Formats: sequence, structure tokens, C-alpha cells
Amino acid sequence: MKILVINAGSSSLKYQLIDMNGEVVIAKGICERVGAPEGHFELKTEKGKYEETVAMSNHTEAFLVVKKNLTEGEYKVIDSLDEITAIGHRVVQGGSIYKESTLITDEVIAGIESLCDLAPLHNPAHIQGINACREVFGDKVPQVAVFDNAFHSTMPEEAYMFGIPYEYYEKYQIRRYGFHGTSHRYVSGECAKIMGKDLKDIKLITCHLGNGSSITAIKDGKVIDTSMGLTPLDGFVMGTRSGGIDPSVVTFLQEKEGWTPAETNAVLNKKSGIYGISGGMSDDRDILKAADEGNERAELAKKMLWYQIRKYIGSYIAAMQGVDAIVFTGGIGENSQPLRQNICESFEYIGVKFNAEENPKAIRGVGGELSAPDSKVKVYVIPTNEELMIARDTKEIAEKVL
Repeated sequence: MKILVINAGSSSLKYQLIDMNGEVVIAKGICERVGAPEGHFELKTEKGKYEETVAMSNHTEAFLVVKKNLTEGEYKVIDSLDEITAIGHRVVQGGSIYKESTLITDEVIAGIESLCDLAPLHNPAHIQGINACREVFGDKVPQVAVFDNAFHSTMPEEAYMFGIPYEYYEKYQIRRYGFHGTSHRYVSGECAKIMGKDLKDIKLITCHLGNGSSITAIKDGKVIDTSMGLTPLDGFVMGTRSGGIDPSVVTFLQEKEGWTPAETNAVLNKKSGIYGISGGMSDDRDILKAADEGNERAELAKKMLWYQIRKYIGSYIAAMQGVDAIVFTGGIGENSQPLRQNICESFEYIGVKFNAEENPKAIRGVGGELSAPDSKVKVYVIPTNEELMIARDTKEIAEKVL
């Protein structure tokens, strides 16, 4: 069975074609600048990498470009789209409606659309991607929506509610939803396998650290809390996002600067975080290099990130009354050796014994255990694979309807 995994953005379309017999990625790539006069298409297969500049006025045209290059030319990997059994879509916001991956129907599309106010930059793009697939593949190919926040739907209400008048939760469903759920679900499942235990029997903290970051507490096999909130802006400081701040900072700046809500949103999402503190750097590698060279603002940004991560992990240890394992994943989590060492050594008091010799080995897609054999709390680097998680869910649901 071959599954096509889609992640549609407002002007982009990422894809992977996965052969579920062995869970092998046959091809992957991206369509960028969809809707612009000159778009960019990229395809990677075992034969190599192919790129071209091509106009794609909408997502349907982008899919036609994907189809052409998957089935024709030097880098073709299939003879026709008939070889694709099902399509899995990443959908950022499922709200309180969708608590697990779901077969896409007209009703589900309407449900995703009803949640656009909660994810205005993402859900409309996902709908475009779904409709584009329908146009290109027809109705005979099952499509599945895999929701970014579904894994977090087990949070108790004392964790997901905000301290605002309850009526706004009733009117607008304002609450903590959390994101990166597919990643947290994947690495938590892999961690349980590595430990040889059922996920229900371990207390686990998973740290998805990248340009966008979140930390999740998992107890009894369920998420009990996660750092992102109504949107991915909440939590700790990120690449260009502020993370959680005093709400009065927002109203104060709006009054002083005369910002509109849209301008405020742009500053907090795109000009803040590590970027805003350091003075224009958001890549962790650049921050570490600049800090080593004596850049004080880069050093401050680094210290803020590390401190806030430690604080979140510590709070989740308290919430779960202990922890059995801590997992690092995501671009920074999988590659930043100094960050991992700083975080782990901060928790020696609860029984974490850090293995500094193993730390450099876990990098660029290679996972491993960072804790010593006699460490009371295990520490792992587990490379995430959200696309595979989406493909697995899609396969399971598609098999029930085919």
C-alpha cells in the first residue's frame, strides 16, 4: 500500500509518498510560492534530486505538477496515480470536535472550515489541499485528516482552561489546544518501545524543540498538559515567537505603538522570541556561535531558552509527581548538544545521570540514549517522523473503508 502524505500551507504544499510495506519513503518534496508568477518545485527520490521553476496558480495545479513528476520523467517512482491507495493530510486545528484521525467527508471538511477562526493561517490552506486532492484523484481515493492537536485532547479541563470569563469558552471555544501532537505521539510511542514498557505505565516528558517548540507531559498514556495554547504562540520563547507573556504587555504596546490586532500578531509571531532578543538571529546554530564569540544578546537569548525549557520540564515533573523519561526531538532537540547537556545536568537532583560521551553521537537523524545505565530518569533523543505517523493513521482508516 502506498500512502501520499500532504501538508498544505497557504502558498506551499509539502508531500511524501510512503510505501507502507517496510514504511519506506519513495519520494518527497515541496511546491513553494503557489499562487506566485514563478513557483518552485522540488522532488527527492533514491535517484537523486530534481528542481524546477514552474507557475502554480493554485493547489490543484501544484498537485498536477506533483503528479507529473511522480509518474513521468527521469525521477518517476510510480506508473500512475492508481498506485496511491490513500492520502493523509496534516490538519493543524481540530478544535474540540476531532479527537482522533478521521476519514474526510463533506461533513468533516465543513467541520475543519468551522475552526478557521482558531487557525486562520492553517485550516483554510488544509481545505485547499483536500479539495485539490479531490479534483486530481477523484472520490475513489480515501482521504484522512490527522489533527495536530488530537493527541492533546486528553488534557483535563483544569489544564486546558484559561482564567477568563467562562462565557468566552462557551461562545468561542477559547482554551488550550496544544500542537505538534503528531510528533509528541510518535516519539512517546517510540520511547515506550525502547524502554520495553506500555506507554500507560510510564511518566514521560517529550520536548519538541525547533523554530516552533512545545513540551508535553504524558501520564497513564494520556497528555495531561502541553505548553502551546489556543495557538502555537503560547509556551516558551521560540525562533520568532514570543511564547507566553503577560497579556498587559500586549495592551501596553498596542496603546504605545498604535498597533492593530494584525500588526500585534505579526510582531509576536514573526519578530519576537530568539530573533527579537538576539537582534535578528533565529537559528539555534547561529545563536550558539554568536554567543561563543561574545555576543551578549545571543547569550541572553540562549539563556532564556534554556531556562524556560528547564522551568517547563520542572513544572511537569511536579504535575505528574515524577518522571521516568525525558525525550528530545525536533530540529534543535535532535541536534543541539549544548542545550541537551544543560537541560539534563539541571535535573541531576531528581536522578538524571547524563552521559556526556553519548551526547555527540545523537545528531542529524541519529537517536540514542543520553542517560547513564544507572540513571533513575532515562533521557533519549528520538528523531520525530510526523509523516510516518500520518501515513500509519491513514493506512489504518483506509483499510476499513476499502
